Amino acid sequence: MKKLKYISLVMIAALSFTGCTNDLDTAPTNQANEDEVFKTAESTETVINGAWAKFNDDGTNYANIGYSTVLRTSDAMGSDVAVLTNKYGFASAYAFTDLVNNTGGRSQFIWSMLYSTINNMNNVISRIDRVEGSQSKKDQVKGQAKALRAFCYLNLASFYQFSYLKDKNALVAPIYTEPTTTNSVGKKRASLEEMYTLIKNDLSEADHLLQNYTRNIKDKIDRSVVNGLLARTYLNTGEWAKAITAAKIAKTGFPLMAPEKYKDGFNDIGNGEWIWGHGQTQEQSGESYAFHYLDVSSSGSYYYSFMADPYFKDLFDTHDIRYQLFQWDGLPGREGLLRYAKFKFKANLIADIVFMRSAEMYLIEAEAEARNGNEANAVAVLNQLKTARNANAYNGSLSQNEVIKEVLIERRKELFGEGFSLSDIIRTQGTVARKPYTTANGQPIQVQITTPDGTVKTVGGRGHSIFSFPDQSAFAPNSKYYLFTIPQKEIENNPNL
Repeated sequence: MKKLKYISLVMIAALSFTGCTNDLDTAPTNQANEDEVFKTAESTETVINGAWAKFNDDGTNYANIGYSTVLRTSDAMGSDVAVLTNKYGFASAYAFTDLVNNTGGRSQFIWSMLYSTINNMNNVISRIDRVEGSQSKKDQVKGQAKALRAFCYLNLASFYQFSYLKDKNALVAPIYTEPTTTNSVGKKRASLEEMYTLIKNDLSEADHLLQNYTRNIKDKIDRSVVNGLLARTYLNTGEWAKAITAAKIAKTGFPLMAPEKYKDGFNDIGNGEWIWGHGQTQEQSGESYAFHYLDVSSSGSYYYSFMADPYFKDLFDTHDIRYQLFQWDGLPGREGLLRYAKFKFKANLIADIVFMRSAEMYLIEAEAEARNGNEANAVAVLNQLKTARNANAYNGSLSQNEVIKEVLIERRKELFGEGFSLSDIIRTQGTVARKPYTTANGQPIQVQITTPDGTVKTVGGRGHSIFSFPDQSAFAPNSKYYLFTIPQKEIENNPNL
């Protein structure tokens, strides 16, 4: 693992650059003259590359490294990951005491990461039309900057306020579309409607600007990524037909993987099903640290804290390739925990990070079809994914509620550990669901484990350990505990909030 680069926790940084290797090279701040950086389209692209590197690989500690922090937090606050509370990293997120704390380090880190990236993209967008270079290169750079800015605002809209379908006029966070400095006057919070309008406009323009662009690595944003983000956005805003169209475009050229491929560890950006991700090398591997939480079966994993809720296992058919990834842990101190070996390090303890897969697009298409009243179409799309996983096809009721319920269960099964748990709960106005893994009389349910010496024995199974919010109230829809909080420092610095 590379040495961590600590970032400045400033709400909106001026130009930010970090060093990175290979295709994402750029110059550090203290070596780059602003006029030189924005002289040509090619040099302007280094701002995007540097911002992308920082967005993914910089951090304040080993539990706050890049955008993976958001994904891990989302799953830790959901229903299916049973976080080990004696392990470093995400125990407070799991207990809902983390993101509600506006003086906490994670609240500040996520906010700063998103707005620093937004400001870098604003610098690119405001200058790219005036730099030297071909129109095609300018279009590529501008399109990617618009898409990355939209992605940051989509995260703000998804985690800092309740569902758009609950109240589109609810205030969420400020919108900045022009470059700022630390001396700029802070803006008031925008409504979800205003923020989603910007997101859709940015992504629609990016889709047009990138129509002739072909990328060489999946870290780069192209039209497939843009349409995947549009599909997510339209799903959030209830524009079902548009979500279907965007999801179909996004998944084109990314066939569902063969069943056995599911066992490879979700660690390789070369997987044909991956649309977008962040590749890692031995020299540039900061975000690989996220795998120390996800990987619960490799001997080199430090924290192995994202165990599975045993009730989650019961959602799978025994024929399902994913069912084969479950195993009761028999190691000392871990006996009776449920491993779900979806994520496994590569041999050198690095792993690429997935941000978008075609499987998600199938699920968006299926859900949007069902919500749009086309239940038969929804089931047909859903069963394509199920078939690819060797799972039993859905042949139940075609009532809208039942089909939607089935699709949402499939999202939980397919997207486990990829960062969708909390955002789906907020989006659907659902609730966290956790219960003790015990019998009706309160005794632990017995499971069979194999110890390191080969002994087979029966022990009590272990699942969730947090079953209510910090104030001891029951889990419920639209709870304040689900929302990420605006940091106290930002509130103090921006009276217009």
